[in-house]
Amino acid sequence: MKLKTVEVNGKQYAEIQDDKPVYVEDDGKEVAFDAPGTRSTITRLNAEAKDNRQRAETAEKTVKAFEGIDDPAAAKKALATVANLDAKTLVDAGEIEKVKGEISKAYQLQLDELTAKASGFEQQLYAEKIGGSFARSQFIAEKMAVPADMVQATFGSNFKIEEGKVVAYDAQGQKIFSRSRPGELADFNESLETLVSQYPHRDHILKSSDANGGGAQGGGGGNPGAKGNFGGSKADRVAAIKAMTATS
Repeated sequence: MKLKTVEVNGKQYAEIQDDKPVYVEDDGKEVAFDAPGTRSTITRLNAEAKDNRQRAETAEKTVKAFEGIDDPAAAKKALATVANLDAKTLVDAGEIEKVKGEISKAYQLQLDELTAKASGFEQQLYAEKIGGSFARSQFIAEKMAVPADMVQATFGSNFKIEEGKVVAYDAQGQKIFSRSRPGELADFNESLETLVSQYPHRDHILKSSDANGGGAQGGGGGNPGAKGNFGGSKADRVAAIKAMTATS
């Protein structure tokens, strides 16, 4: 990364955008570097590393308590036997297993019901969080030559919901991080822009001015001057992107 400068009265000064110095990356993209935010992120990551180290030390101490036990399965069976012996004053061991089976069966039915409900809620959350993000995307509205539902059909599988937040993954399965906020995950629009820039057929789905601009060259060629490199009408572009998605 190189600091972008401007000349004023024969002297070079750093260019400032939103109170942040602007840097130019190797691919030519300009990024306003958030130094305070980066420092805050480093502090947070250091705290997380300390917490992970402490948990690892606690786990090591717990493991040491089981040193000398060569057969964990036998130890587990012995504990279960002791538990049955403690309850033998109530019912014999055979009845205990029967009662356990009935309890397990009832519990499994409740668990299946709750799992089905949770799955339904998860699908609703996905539709709102991710489907809504595509529908409301400023990047799609300003840069894409195809409707939001077609963009979601192509890139929707790259987005997941983790801890209530939308998280994007690239084609290699790596989380997409922000360029302007190092150490932080990219927001939806920045993630989608990154995915589109890596898409081999991006010329076909970007509006012509964006497909021919910096960071979006390559792909499938297309017809110069045509919006989104498809035919003139929206219906033609939708039909073309459907055909392209089916064969890519």
